[in-house]
Amino acid sequence: MINRRDLFIGSACLVGAGVAYGLVPRRHVTLLPHGRTVEETVPRAFGAWRSQDVTDLVAPKVEDSLAARLYGETVGRVYRGGDGDPEVMMLLAHGDTQSDDLQLHRPEICYPAFGFLISKSSVAQLPLASGVTIPVRQLVAEATDRRETIIYWSRLGEYLPLTRKEQQVDRLRTAMKGDIADGLLARFSVVGADPDASIAAMRRFIPALVMAVNARQRDLLIGSERASALASTRT
Repeated sequence: MINRRDLFIGSACLVGAGVAYGLVPRRHVTLLPHGRTVEETVPRAFGAWRSQDVTDLVAPKVEDSLAARLYGETVGRVYRGGDGDPEVMMLLAHGDTQSDDLQLHRPEICYPAFGFLISKSSVAQLPLASGVTIPVRQLVAEATDRRETIIYWSRLGEYLPLTRKEQQVDRLRTAMKGDIADGLLARFSVVGADPDASIAAMRRFIPALVMAVNARQRDLLIGSERASALASTRT
């Protein structure tokens, strides 16, 4: 005969199993346009800017490395503009299925692993157009003979987490929806002695690059909500 205690425990186990099942992601969601690659989505040239592909932006590509397993595609370019514009380095790393290990490739972690000291770190809002901004982190990384100023953001599904804690919360929110989300790390940097001038240059370059992407494909970089808002603005 089943007593009330056993019935209560059994019911609790069933509820727990149901909750656990509900948290298991079952639907894969990606913001990469169907049939396209990151390389094809982001223009090689726009306005006065022209680019050259590079493969060793801070960390050289190593087959079967953690980065190779996490990211299905990485795109590294150096953009050169008109007179007076500094070179802007861009690294985009996209993965169809994200994990907690994405944090390992945040610049404030990977740059020190290659001998840099992070001397400054701050969170900011980067204006893309009137009324549309994106949360970014700004860093200054220094080595013996190099100072590099960095602006980056990470996208996890529709979320733009700036910290490891935010990323974990956003992953949980995504899982509770039953989704397996893709992710993107977008990193831009300028080498130069004046971090303020480097940041100012990137804050001009990045919005121009985003606007140069086809309006229907900007979700990849900034998420659907901001892409929709950007499409409805006049610049």
